Amino acid sequence: MHRRDFLTLAGLGAGSLVLPSLFGRAIAAEALQSTLDVAFKKRLADAALGAARAAGAGYCDVRIGRYLRQFVITREANVENVVNLESTGTGVRVLVDGTWGFAATSELGEDAVAAAARQAVAIARANAKAQAARVELAPAPALGEVAWTTPIRTNAMAVPLKEKVDLLLGVNADAMAAGADFFASRLFLVNEQKYFASSEGSYIDQDVHRIWAPFTATAIDKASGRFRTRDGLGAPVGMGYEYLDGAESGRFRLPGDVVQYFGSYDLRADAVAAARQAREKLTAPSVKPGKYDLVLDPSHLFLTIHESVGHALELDRVLGYEANYAGTSFATLDKREEGFRYGSDIVTFFADKTQPGSLGAVGYDDEGIPTKRWDVIRDGVLVDYQATRDQAHILGKDASDGCSYADSWSSVQFQRMANVSLAPGKAPLSVADMIKDVEKGIYIHGRGSYSIDQQRYNAQFGGQLFYAIEDGEITGMVEDVAYQMRTPEFWNACSAICDERDFRLGGSFFDGKGQPSQVSAVSHGSATTRFDGINVINTARSLG
Repeated sequence: MHRRDFLTLAGLGAGSLVLPSLFGRAIAAEALQSTLDVAFKKRLADAALGAARAAGAGYCDVRIGRYLRQFVITREANVENVVNLESTGTGVRVLVDGTWGFAATSELGEDAVAAAARQAVAIARANAKAQAARVELAPAPALGEVAWTTPIRTNAMAVPLKEKVDLLLGVNADAMAAGADFFASRLFLVNEQKYFASSEGSYIDQDVHRIWAPFTATAIDKASGRFRTRDGLGAPVGMGYEYLDGAESGRFRLPGDVVQYFGSYDLRADAVAAARQAREKLTAPSVKPGKYDLVLDPSHLFLTIHESVGHALELDRVLGYEANYAGTSFATLDKREEGFRYGSDIVTFFADKTQPGSLGAVGYDDEGIPTKRWDVIRDGVLVDYQATRDQAHILGKDASDGCSYADSWSSVQFQRMANVSLAPGKAPLSVADMIKDVEKGIYIHGRGSYSIDQQRYNAQFGGQLFYAIEDGEITGMVEDVAYQMRTPEFWNACSAICDERDFRLGGSFFDGKGQPSQVSAVSHGSATTRFDGINVINTARSLG
């Protein structure tokens, strides 16, 4: 991969600190459709399990993975790069006398995986010298042979490359004709073919698909040299190529010509709107700092949820295990015991690894645990966290939450964020009716720049589009908006949530965590939500 493309990719996605640690080797596009035989994978797994038991492991799990990626990168009338990548291998994790060991190999042979298992056992014995406490695993079901596949209609990997390139270049041309001076579009496709086996009797075959089509429209005032951009509002999803079919039933319009999406994504319509809105931003007045009621669209709010709730309630972060990479969490265990009020009484957050169309949806996590939905904040009160098998006992749980994940066969699985979403309002409420009750406010769409402290407490968020609200009406676009927040104060200022008809997913395609760094993909859903009396700052600055 070229350095320019790496930098392009590394700047994308909520919490996008890193890209996958192992890209793999370049392959022909047609090879992206192939799979490994299930019987062959079971033989490899059994070889590793047998070698681990013979070497003294009390527990062993094996992950045989084939990770496929395609990136199509365009700008205006040019295709800048097409990247087809494949990475295949086996990771073996063992528990010896209460201590973890892990080893991996890219060789797909019974002797190679057995050698990796023996190496993992040796590493566990070496690790035991520094082990402070024995690992305690929560029980896991013996599932036998099971399978799960992302419910897709069209495998995006099977769509001809020309069709994908024609789509992006056509979108670019439409946006340029609508007023963009520059326009860059990308298509990211991921297929994770993952086989999990454990010494407890589970053999799980999963086929996971994800897709994202981000873009950036740029408009320039040639007289002054000023420029403004507008990124796409379409979310990354766990779907097939049908997500880009642009069905008319999948979208509707709101004041300000903002396009909203449900189900499918009309990439062309969003690109044309982005070109016009980027140019409109050049003449939009700069916001006056002060206190405002904020009406936050799901295309924006997902990032605030991700940073201030999703990461804050990861149990390993709460316990301090992530202290030297992106911090810890203010939401310590004593707060759950005390019934800490995280938000107002209309605020309920649930974690859900089963949500159809979400980035994090799988049937089983990377410890072989069936996935589920559970509340982490209920009626504003902190009630739970996200935990894996070796963390469950800390919370007094008798089972894992099923939120362990590794971004490669060569990476160790560890606790990763589930899809954490804000439950929609229970009473009927439309966006238009919500806006009618706002005297002085700002309506925000899309994710922008952000920062948050090392305890997920103090933060600042920008966006893509900002509309002033005065006496219940949208009066026009404004610019240079960012709001400041402290997590519990912000969620306690939540005064209204639209109902389930407005519920939508946003998400991060490349969410970074861990050392060595790993990425995961995760969605966050919400309906449009109102927050009262939030401090808004003006981000414009003079460069002399």
